Amino acid sequence: MVPALQFDNWQWLSLTLAAPVVVWGGAPFHRAAWTNLRHGAATMDTLVSVGTLAAFGWSLWALFFGDAGMPGMHDEFRFTVSRMDGASTIYLEVASGVVALILLGRYLEARSKRRAGAALKALMELGAKDVAVLREGREVRVPVSSLAVGDRFVVRPGEKIATDGTVTEGVSAVDASMLTGESVPVDVGPGDRVTGATVNAGGRLVVEATRVGADTQLARMAKLVEDAQNGKAEVQRLADRISAVFVPVVILIALGTFGVWLGVTGDTVAAFTAAVAVLIIACPCALGLATPTALMVGTGRGAQLGILIKGPEVLESTRRVDTVVLDKTGTVTTGRMTLQEVYTADGEDEKEVLRLAGALEHASEHPVARAVAAGAEERAGALPAVEHFENVPGRGVRGRVAGREVAVGRLYDELPEALARAREAAERDGRTAVTVGWDGRARGVLAVADAVKETSAEAVRELRALGLTPVLLTGDNRTVAESVARAVGIDEVIAEVLPEDKVDVVRRLRDEGRTVAMVGDGVNDAAALATADLGLAMGTGTDAAIEAGDLTLVRGDLRVAADAIRLSRRTLTTIKGNLVWAFGYNVAALPLAAAGLLNPMIAGAAMAFSSVFVVTNSLRLRGFH
Repeated sequence: MVPALQFDNWQWLSLTLAAPVVVWGGAPFHRAAWTNLRHGAATMDTLVSVGTLAAFGWSLWALFFGDAGMPGMHDEFRFTVSRMDGASTIYLEVASGVVALILLGRYLEARSKRRAGAALKALMELGAKDVAVLREGREVRVPVSSLAVGDRFVVRPGEKIATDGTVTEGVSAVDASMLTGESVPVDVGPGDRVTGATVNAGGRLVVEATRVGADTQLARMAKLVEDAQNGKAEVQRLADRISAVFVPVVILIALGTFGVWLGVTGDTVAAFTAAVAVLIIACPCALGLATPTALMVGTGRGAQLGILIKGPEVLESTRRVDTVVLDKTGTVTTGRMTLQEVYTADGEDEKEVLRLAGALEHASEHPVARAVAAGAEERAGALPAVEHFENVPGRGVRGRVAGREVAVGRLYDELPEALARAREAAERDGRTAVTVGWDGRARGVLAVADAVKETSAEAVRELRALGLTPVLLTGDNRTVAESVARAVGIDEVIAEVLPEDKVDVVRRLRDEGRTVAMVGDGVNDAAALATADLGLAMGTGTDAAIEAGDLTLVRGDLRVAADAIRLSRRTLTTIKGNLVWAFGYNVAALPLAAAGLLNPMIAGAAMAFSSVFVVTNSLRLRGFH
């Protein structure tokens, strides 16, 4: 197209290079256009196919039957609007350029697409891979898939429980936070039911399998995620919606142009030239870049801010969202038990109470004990050694520390009035109260809880500022949930919800007419994240939650959720601006084409400028804060 570089018969080399691009590279557009035509529909594919085939077909006619194929033919470099000679004009660069740019755009878009089934794979990999089954009194290591109902298997401290079952021997604490949302580990003993994929945090357990394979709670949750993802309709492309109106209008204008020219001039070639020019200028060079460039820049800026956007289909949801459902454990709270408060009896030294309690709890594997030990070490310094350590199942621990008989847990039935009030206050606030005493007397009460993240209250304020109504959703008990909600400023609380019921809660809110965003981090949130209109997964959570979400918040800071929604909305606005421009310049140039004044250089320059504008507009997203 650059006159200074045009040599003899350059047009035939151009045809050789352009033909495979238009015919083979553009085949997906042509197939889709044919399918749309059979169904009486028009999409962006129709527009691309009609425009490129018109440009290519006209170029073939000009080369073989007009003057464009003559040796020594050169395109003149004119930017004036003048009546064109269709027989000597070729549009090969339009045909091949549009196909190449739109395929490039689709490639860039495909890179950020969701990987089908990744959430299900992550869920199923959460479970144990093998298990120690008891056979004739001996432990035999077998794959979990070979477990049968009634088999008895051993679970050591730190191991995952292989499948749903009932404890037959041993006592321990089971950490089910990743699966159920319960922040406090559950004490279990003979007769208690346990769930597969939860972690044995304490002693050795022998469990009898009651459900295996597809019947387990984990497998049922995987099925929920699968159903939710399959049922989630993909947002229809904005370009397709515009094309559905634009394509028929352009074809009518082209037919009208042909009819008017034929009626006024009686020249069939001139009429056909003007009609094809209308189709050519309508071909959307910038349209293929409108969405992918904005998405690429937006996702790149998001990655710098700790926000990963899965694909363009999620952006439409962010504009309409009016309710944000927040999981409690690991999202609003840290997900780790920590020592919150220390209450002491009259005359007792707080550091001494902490030192003796921490030393004793340091010898225990219970998650609450670990929280006490860590808090004591941080506040009271080095911890003394323990002698004669003893675990009292379901009640606590005792032993000899620094010459004193110390007991920690629920081993004291009678407490001084001040400590009794402190324990009641702690439990009323949803905290776990641990009593500390020695030499037969209670000396203090330690309040342990899943701490609220420092940034959660500010995050809730930012979400409200975006016009969203926050809702706290948790499997934890109502007392704990309401305490956390008060701390961060949330009015609506839905507590004591089983993992499979979280999906029903999200569906119920949607049935009320709300557009729901869900923020979560655990396996128990995966199905709800997939069901919500917009799923935001904390990057500090499980793979299953991250894969089920539409947006991933890498840092695990809830304030990033507000940033993610703002960035997504800004990106969507940029895409819409790009689309308006991409179609706008076509609309503005249509009268020139209809009047037969479409200079090929003006058409080429308009298309190039349009593409540059779209890319530049998208690059403005780099300045998002």
